[in-house]
Amino acid sequence: MARPIWSGAINFGLVTIPVELYSATEDHTISFRQFERGTSDRIRYKRINERTGKEVAFSDIVKGADLGGGEYVIIEPDELDAIAPGRSRTIDISSFVELDDIDPIHFQRTYWLAPAKEEYGKSYSLLLQAMEKTNRAGIASFVMRGKEYLTAVRAGDGLLVLNTLLFAEDIRDPAKELKSLPEITTARGKEIEMAVNLIESMTDEWRPEEYHDTYTEQVEKLIEDKREGREIVAESEPSEPTKVVDLFEALSRSVEGRKKRRDEPTAKESKADSKADSDDLDNLSKADLDKLARDLDVKGRSKMSRDELSKAVAEARAKAGAA
Repeated sequence: MARPIWSGAINFGLVTIPVELYSATEDHTISFRQFERGTSDRIRYKRINERTGKEVAFSDIVKGADLGGGEYVIIEPDELDAIAPGRSRTIDISSFVELDDIDPIHFQRTYWLAPAKEEYGKSYSLLLQAMEKTNRAGIASFVMRGKEYLTAVRAGDGLLVLNTLLFAEDIRDPAKELKSLPEITTARGKEIEMAVNLIESMTDEWRPEEYHDTYTEQVEKLIEDKREGREIVAESEPSEPTKVVDLFEALSRSVEGRKKRRDEPTAKESKADSKADSDDLDNLSKADLDKLARDLDVKGRSKMSRDELSKAVAEARAKAGAA
């Protein structure tokens, strides 16, 4: 069970709810060690005093603010805590805004908020349900690990979610960062109509469980292939840019291709259907099982594990066959 990374209280109006903060995401990126080429010698980094050349313990390191000209102001960790003793323990909601009004560019990291104790469940539930009903987010700031965060507290799936937000000054001005801003030309009627048709033909429900980190899977395969001494197969090169004169033709072919794909079952769907017909649910992925569960109108499928989905699909199919 994960431990909270921060504990304090949410304040809105005169209501105070003690809460604990948990990280909602994790990084699955494969980490590598560094070696000197041609050897098995590890490369290591140490905290070295540049004057004495000796290694320094982490507990003996303090922060220094650069004033310029080689001058620094030294700051102790407890001095940072002392200037905001209350703000490092509270999430003060200053206002509520429409959740849809927050531009996604501001969103940074996601955390879960849980009541610190069971006795605070009633006030926690009240805030959660009120935010669900209004579709609003509470804008608040708090201090964690010596840094102030702007946050949006919102209703999630059965619990409160806290998203850290970038401040307005953290977001760069594209006019200053790009060589030149793109010149938006007016699209021809047939081209914009065909582009809209293509978007409509590719529109689907958002199902995050169907998307996976395929690059990490390729890195894992590369590691395994090299370990086993197998040949490394390079991926195909990216597509060439579409020429302006071919734009309408490319759009037309894309729309036609989407229509054919929609009319004919994909290889994955055919595989899923054939496996389902033979009751071979054990070999189906969770995404395939979820698709079957949706077709069979299995309730609560979004919260089920893969094994629970398999069992629910089998039971639903048995009921459908008996009907």
